Amino acid sequence: MTQPASEPFNIRILDREYTVGVAPDERDSLLSAARLLETKMREVRGSNRMAAVDRVAVLAALNLAHELEQLRNENASRDRELARTLSELNRRIDALASD
Repeated sequence: MTQPASEPFNIRILDREYTVGVAPDERDSLLSAARLLETKMREVRGSNRMAAVDRVAVLAALNLAHELEQLRNENASRDRELARTLSELNRRIDALASD
Protein backbone atom coordinates (compact mmCIF):
# COMPACT_ATOMS: atom_id res chain seq x y z
CA MET A 1 0.00 0.00 0.00
CA THR A 2 1.40 3.42 -0.90
CA GLN A 3 1.35 6.42 1.39
CA PRO A 4 -0.68 9.44 0.25
CA ALA A 5 1.54 12.21 -1.08
CA SER A 6 2.52 14.90 1.37
CA GLU A 7 1.40 18.40 0.61
CA PRO A 8 2.76 21.63 2.07
CA PHE A 9 0.68 22.83 4.97
CA ASN A 10 1.16 25.94 7.11
CA ILE A 11 0.75 25.84 10.87
CA ARG A 12 1.27 28.63 13.37
CA ILE A 13 2.98 28.09 16.72
CA LEU A 14 3.79 30.98 19.07
CA ASP A 15 3.11 33.55 16.37
CA ARG A 16 5.53 31.88 13.96
CA GLU A 17 4.48 30.14 10.82
CA TYR A 18 5.91 26.79 9.78
CA THR A 19 5.37 24.89 6.54
CA VAL A 20 5.32 21.12 6.90
CA GLY A 21 4.53 18.27 4.56
CA VAL A 22 1.48 16.29 5.52
CA ALA A 23 -0.89 13.86 3.83
CA PRO A 24 -4.35 15.41 3.43
CA ASP A 25 -5.96 12.77 5.66
CA GLU A 26 -3.51 13.62 8.47
CA ARG A 27 -4.09 17.38 8.59
CA ASP A 28 -6.56 17.28 11.47
CA SER A 29 -4.17 15.19 13.54
CA LEU A 30 -1.29 17.56 12.74
CA LEU A 31 -3.38 20.59 13.73
CA SER A 32 -4.30 18.89 16.99
CA ALA A 33 -0.61 18.15 17.67
CA ALA A 34 0.31 21.75 16.84
CA ARG A 35 -2.32 23.05 19.28
CA LEU A 36 -1.00 20.73 21.99
CA LEU A 37 2.57 21.85 21.34
CA GLU A 38 1.61 25.51 21.39
CA THR A 39 -0.23 25.02 24.68
CA LYS A 40 2.82 23.32 26.22
CA MET A 41 5.14 26.00 24.87
CA ARG A 42 2.95 28.76 26.31
CA GLU A 43 2.91 26.96 29.67
CA VAL A 44 6.72 26.69 29.65
CA ARG A 45 7.19 30.27 28.55
CA GLY A 46 4.70 31.55 31.12
CA SER A 47 4.87 35.30 31.54
CA ASN A 48 8.48 35.48 30.29
CA ARG A 49 7.76 36.78 26.79
CA MET A 50 11.51 37.20 26.20
CA ALA A 51 12.33 33.50 26.69
CA ALA A 52 14.26 32.07 23.76
CA VAL A 53 11.89 30.14 21.51
CA ASP A 54 14.36 27.29 21.02
CA ARG A 55 14.67 26.81 24.80
CA VAL A 56 10.89 26.94 25.21
CA ALA A 57 10.50 24.41 22.39
CA VAL A 58 13.03 22.00 23.89
CA LEU A 59 11.46 22.18 27.35
CA ALA A 60 7.96 21.71 25.90
CA ALA A 61 9.20 18.75 23.85
CA LEU A 62 10.81 17.28 26.96
CA ASN A 63 7.55 17.64 28.89
CA LEU A 64 5.60 15.97 26.07
CA ALA A 65 8.17 13.17 25.76
CA HIS A 66 7.96 12.59 29.51
CA GLU A 67 4.16 12.38 29.35
CA LEU A 68 4.44 9.96 26.42
CA GLU A 69 6.91 7.78 28.34
CA GLN A 70 4.58 7.72 31.36
CA LEU A 71 1.68 6.64 29.14
CA ARG A 72 3.81 3.93 27.54
CA ASN A 73 4.79 2.63 30.98
CA GLU A 74 1.16 2.67 32.13
CA ASN A 75 0.10 0.79 28.99
CA ALA A 76 2.87 -1.79 29.42
CA SER A 77 1.81 -2.31 33.03
CA ARG A 78 -1.83 -2.65 31.95
CA ASP A 79 -0.81 -5.12 29.22
CA ARG A 80 1.12 -7.24 31.73
CA GLU A 81 -1.84 -7.23 34.13
CA LEU A 82 -4.23 -8.18 31.32
CA ALA A 83 -1.93 -11.02 30.20
CA ARG A 84 -1.71 -12.26 33.81
CA THR A 85 -5.51 -12.13 34.19
CA LEU A 86 -6.08 -13.93 30.88
CA SER A 87 -3.54 -16.58 31.81
CA GLU A 88 -5.31 -17.13 35.13
CA LEU A 89 -8.70 -17.35 33.40
CA ASN A 90 -7.33 -19.87 30.88
CA ARG A 91 -5.88 -21.92 33.73
CA ARG A 92 -9.29 -21.96 35.45
CA ILE A 93 -11.09 -22.89 32.22
CA ASP A 94 -8.61 -25.72 31.62
CA ALA A 95 -9.11 -26.92 35.19
CA LEU A 96 -12.91 -26.90 34.77
CA ALA A 97 -12.73 -28.63 31.39
CA SER A 98 -10.56 -31.44 32.77
CA ASP A 99 -13.01 -32.22 35.62
